[in-house]
Amino acid sequence: MKVIEQLLINAGISPIAGVDEAGRGACAGPLVIASVILHNPYAPELSVVRDSKEISEKKREETFELIQKSALSISVVIVPAKEVDQRGVHAANLDGMRRAVHGLDQIPAYVLTDGYAIEGLGLPNLAVWKGDQVVVCISAASIIAKVTRDRIMRAMDAQYPQFGFAGHKGYITASHTRALEEHGPCIEHRRSFSNIAGLIHK
Repeated sequence: MKVIEQLLINAGISPIAGVDEAGRGACAGPLVIASVILHNPYAPELSVVRDSKEISEKKREETFELIQKSALSISVVIVPAKEVDQRGVHAANLDGMRRAVHGLDQIPAYVLTDGYAIEGLGLPNLAVWKGDQVVVCISAASIIAKVTRDRIMRAMDAQYPQFGFAGHKGYITASHTRALEEHGPCIEHRRSFSNIAGLIHK
């Protein structure tokens, strides 16, 4: 988990920020991007930090609180569905990454991201293949982003109970598709996504 961070720290490069997103592939709800600087990625209590997709919802909530207490700085950017439609998901994600890094309380010496390099960041950064699985600060960012977004989607479920957002979190499932066919999309659905656009133009 810690080879890349270890190499950077051994070279005297710190602090290191990890960046990840949640909701990129969802057809409803916001895109959430988080950036995290950890005091010490090797701290024993952070041994539970994993890619958010590898741990249960309950464990993510617990680890979210642990990261909140252990991190040197955390920044979260929430991009509404309307902005995702206006800018496109990739452009919105890159801009959200830049905003998340620049929203940190400290300027990182190096930024590690999951999968996508951050163009125009103005800071040294490296895209790491499957970074949320192999870099602790990216794993921490993935948990912050995922838990933040899941909480938003559960609140959205109360507002639009016909869609079942609390269960599928805005990703396309058989039940979500049935609800869309019965009720049509709501304001939180991303109209730039082909399945939603197809329903609108039927």
